[in-house]
Amino acid sequence: MSEADPHIHVERNVVEAGPGVRNLISSMLGRTTDAPDVVTTGCGIRVPYAMTSVRPESVTCLACREHAHREYLRFAGQIERLGQGPMPGVNITGAELAEAAGRLRDLARRFAGEDR
Repeated sequence: MSEADPHIHVERNVVEAGPGVRNLISSMLGRTTDAPDVVTTGCGIRVPYAMTSVRPESVTCLACREHAHREYLRFAGQIERLGQGPMPGVNITGAELAEAAGRLRDLARRFAGEDR
């Protein structure tokens, strides 16, 4: 962990990062989870959690931005594949899956620095 690193990074597991996931876990389990003190980033270094962000506009580490771009595109592809076949017992429509994949692709574009 480098104290002199001025960059804002993303967590390696960027799709699972952030307060939204912790809130989901808390609502499912009825217990709160603490944010970690130190995390491994998309560029492979360990930094204090406070030096990470889930917002593309805040991330200044280029390698982390590229990592997040790839991960969000990969996850969007997985979501799209879910809608290709029957999903017994799942109450999610193909349109909802397409909307979720679109939001993930939008995040990927923002991490790549692309405008809409």
